[in-house]
Amino acid sequence: MRTNPLGKTGLNVSALSFGASALGGVFREIDEADGIRAVHAALDAGINYFDVAPAYGGTVAETVLGKALKGISRDRYYLSTKAGKYTAPGSYGADELDYSSSRIRTGLEESQQRLGVDYIDIVHLHDFEYQGGAQTQSAFAEGFPTLVALKNEGRIGAVSVGIYPLDLWQRVIAEAPVDAILTHNHYCLNDTRGLELVEPCREKNIGMINASPFASGLLTGGKVADWHPANAAERALFAEAAAFCERQGGSIAKLAFQFACQQSPFHTTMFSTARTSSLQRNLAWYGEPYDTSLLSEVQKILAPVMNQQWNYDAGVEKLEK
Repeated sequence: MRTNPLGKTGLNVSALSFGASALGGVFREIDEADGIRAVHAALDAGINYFDVAPAYGGTVAETVLGKALKGISRDRYYLSTKAGKYTAPGSYGADELDYSSSRIRTGLEESQQRLGVDYIDIVHLHDFEYQGGAQTQSAFAEGFPTLVALKNEGRIGAVSVGIYPLDLWQRVIAEAPVDAILTHNHYCLNDTRGLELVEPCREKNIGMINASPFASGLLTGGKVADWHPANAAERALFAEAAAFCERQGGSIAKLAFQFACQQSPFHTTMFSTARTSSLQRNLAWYGEPYDTSLLSEVQKILAPVMNQQWNYDAGVEKLEK
């Protein structure tokens, strides 16, 4: 598989990368053994970058990924996790946001233990727009300096961010000492606003990771997770687009994946799965050109929700009620 330099991180990452949120049961219950097989199949296919977070499944994703990577030579993969957002096992949505130096350092040690490694290639400061942005300033004032210190100490390789709002991304790129960014749901069939970040990142040689090509489940053609903030009418539009693709003999999931990763300006496109069959399907799709006429028709159907700013914070609040 083709690799690309990830900005100034010094890493050459595969054009497709493996997001391990699904290993934590974020989208549906998983078969742990098959999730581990999916990680091994990804490695065998040339995917060399794996991302996870302590908040995914309340540490479950890190634990399962650690099992999958046990015994794998460390030079076969790059690994990233996240800091600042933590969720206890069995309490999805009850997030603890803490960007203090002490919590980030403790959290990193906990992540390393679950993952079975003593070095993390990239750490993303995670979701500091949540809880109405109450912790955003703490993330800038203490979170980023802590990650820079950890990098200088040789504990981590690169400083990055994983958030969602476009306006906050502009501030991050302008002010934060980042080597890379991980943006989700901003370069997919229904949202291409991530293109606004490309030139500012290129000017600073910041690595660009595009996650969620399936729009957090909206573009799979299947059931959307309860935590997603899209309302019933909005979900119906995506279902209509999926049905249209099927009538044309296609698949909205296939179109979405191909659109997000082919001719992308991002250095890597990250998808999440816990199933070997899905991994193999995505790899096959990656090698096929997409139907441009089908793309045009699908985007017409999705026009009412194109480039919509979803409120994921509200989605979490809805799940907690």
